[in-house]
Amino acid sequence: MKKDLFLLAGMMLIPLMAVKAQTENDLLQLCRIQEGVKSRHVSSHDTTGGNADRWQIKKGQTAVIFNVRGAGIITRIWITIAPTHEQLSRNDIVIRMYWDNNPEPSVHSPIGPFFGQGWDESYHFISLPLAASPRKGNAMVSYFAMPFSNGAKIEIENQADRDIEAFYFNIDYLELKQLPAGIGRFHAWYNYELTEANPDGENEWGILGEQGKNKDGKNNYLIADIQGKGQLVGVNYYVNSPSPMWYGEGDEMVFIDGEKLPSMIGTGTEDFFNCSWSPDEIYMHPYFGYARVNDKETGWLGRTHCYRFFINDPVHFSKSCRFTIEHGHNNCLTLELSTVAYWYQDKASKVPPIPGVKERKPMPEIGVVQIHKWRDEWRKAHGNKPTLWGNE
Repeated sequence: MKKDLFLLAGMMLIPLMAVKAQTENDLLQLCRIQEGVKSRHVSSHDTTGGNADRWQIKKGQTAVIFNVRGAGIITRIWITIAPTHEQLSRNDIVIRMYWDNNPEPSVHSPIGPFFGQGWDESYHFISLPLAASPRKGNAMVSYFAMPFSNGAKIEIENQADRDIEAFYFNIDYLELKQLPAGIGRFHAWYNYELTEANPDGENEWGILGEQGKNKDGKNNYLIADIQGKGQLVGVNYYVNSPSPMWYGEGDEMVFIDGEKLPSMIGTGTEDFFNCSWSPDEIYMHPYFGYARVNDKETGWLGRTHCYRFFINDPVHFSKSCRFTIEHGHNNCLTLELSTVAYWYQDKASKVPPIPGVKERKPMPEIGVVQIHKWRDEWRKAHGNKPTLWGNE
């Protein structure tokens, strides 16, 4: 038990205290006096002593906001950006993180989805390791522990078609002589896909006939495909449904250490996120929840953000972990899906490339005009009688 807790220390809010007091609660750990640890801070503060505490990042420019040598652990990141999302999409700004002089990033994601802000939106998000806080979710915060033994770098790339006029940041870290043994490196990866319906149509809930079966997860949506040893510790899941039909009959399927068939199979998307019965309400627990739901009262049409962090139940693997989920039962639905997976590995590793800014551009929302056009085509297909209701 103590060994398992030691391996998990990299994800605790006070990581070194967790190493030394593995079985004690966080508040008790706060009273422990640390040896060989210095608190350090990097920010966008005005070095002249003035109040221009911001950086400007022009379109197409990449800025390095954190670049330190030696060993340490990042304990907090806070970022806010202007203009706000109405004029400058967080989906068009990319964050990358590099550990231990690795030339390839171990974290690669649009900045909004990484911090729990999907699409081109801004809204409140509350969880233990990540948050988007007032004003209106425009302050993005991470408390994930991010260890490094031989240097760390964080860079921001502005892929938007306009300048970032103000990029504010504060990053706290612990400076150490060396990391304790067994501390993993933080990784995160963003994926995006406009999923494809089956040839027999979007046959959810068996509405169009008998449903097919899925045992091997061949066409599942990919959340993470990790090579190496470590543990998966969280997922932000963003789904945009172009139909009022329930999007969440898809089961998660997790393949550990090269399995041909998954050893972990769930019972539905909302079940994986610790909810039930096709939810459509805001609910935010420190470990899981629904931070954004469609508010148009048109079934499950539109955008939903679910999240789950495996604080007490990480997914452990020794060689590899392929984490997937169906898009509708048997992958029957066309959905706009994007995710950010978070994990720790025993060494800094390269994550795959992410889709380009044009490829991940959010799909337009479906509204009443489109629904009315669908009804008009249905009326024509049913003889265009003046009293057609809709369930004939």
